[in-house]
Amino acid sequence: MTATLITNIGELTTNAAADGDPLGTLHDAAVLIVGDRIAWVGPASAAHAAAALHRESASRGRERGNDPASRPPVEPSREEGFEVVDAGGRAVIPGFVDSHTHLVFGGERADEFEARMTGTPYAAGGIRRTVAATRAASDDELRARLRGFVAELHAQGTTTFEIKTGYGLTVADEERLARLAAEVTPEVTFLGAHVVPAEYGERREEYVDLVCDAMLHACAPHSRWIDVFCERGAFTPKESRRILAAGVAHGLAPRVHGNQLGPGEGARLAVELGAASVDHCTYLTDADVAALAGSSTVATLLPGVEFSTRQPYPDARRLIDAGVTVALASDCNPGSSFTSSMPLMIALAVREMGMTPAEAVWAATAGGAQALRRDDVGALAPGMRADLVMLDAPTRVHLAYRPGVPLVHTVWTGGAAA
Repeated sequence: MTATLITNIGELTTNAAADGDPLGTLHDAAVLIVGDRIAWVGPASAAHAAAALHRESASRGRERGNDPASRPPVEPSREEGFEVVDAGGRAVIPGFVDSHTHLVFGGERADEFEARMTGTPYAAGGIRRTVAATRAASDDELRARLRGFVAELHAQGTTTFEIKTGYGLTVADEERLARLAAEVTPEVTFLGAHVVPAEYGERREEYVDLVCDAMLHACAPHSRWIDVFCERGAFTPKESRRILAAGVAHGLAPRVHGNQLGPGEGARLAVELGAASVDHCTYLTDADVAALAGSSTVATLLPGVEFSTRQPYPDARRLIDAGVTVALASDCNPGSSFTSSMPLMIALAVREMGMTPAEAVWAATAGGAQALRRDDVGALAPGMRADLVMLDAPTRVHLAYRPGVPLVHTVWTGGAAA
């Protein structure tokens, strides 16, 4: 089993709350990775003794067929059995958890972006252009593009990510998008309820029937989640409730796109149905905020959308001060947020949404993990997946302080450096 000791870490963000610090910050720290898991986290001065203890425990376990819980440390051989990485005083954080993306699609919509920058307002109807381009693309074309986006995410420090369907909107096309997404992530969301496709015209009820029946049957085997765009120009609260209930009956867990284009029932619907997350949350009433604060539903904010559409940014400060759990995600998609950069989301959240750098980093890591109901990612503690990012910076604050600068030095995913 491979093992890596990362030592001389200037600032380590563990997200294991301690002494009033929700980010569990350690200075002059070290992390021991064994296999695909974090084995130990602590001060750099104790790193080699900890490594020796784990090496001895593993050795004795192999000899005796057990794994003793505790052995006294011995003087270690610094290199024997371990790859030692000297962080050189750099900061290390958990890998980003991007809980909202739309990465399987064909075509692009740069002309829409250009039009918005000259005053044309954003509308959900542009999704249908991507639907047409996606239907026309082959599996191999979509797969190649998807893998390119995944490489893009990894290069920017994202180690866990969700992918939604929603650009096929036929049974066969939605099924293949879910199947392709499942090749690269276990966090696949069935979003047949993205918009009503053009060929259904005024036959909305027929399309909702299709989503709840044949389309759901085809996509559920590849999916963990079901989502719905509960918004004007997309699906009504009544339609959304029916679609989400059908997904839950098929074993999928609910998520909601809501309150993006104006006030609506999306956030409260998400709370009512116990959804893991309601995403966008740009227009929230006091009642919406109170409902979220009293629930386990995460408010996932997508500042790349506001950057790209010139809509108002959500008020993260209001949510955090009310006790709502907040996550940040990229919403990477060709229409309203064609960026895969979680560092950019952090910078925008700090500059435009009232978050501190620490809050934004937590929301982009532990917050995203909560939005996906994952307890194995988003933090660095013994037993967690060894997903971590070394920054070419002395502190996580540089993610907001130096926007647009490539600060990712090394990424470990499941213990493997890339």
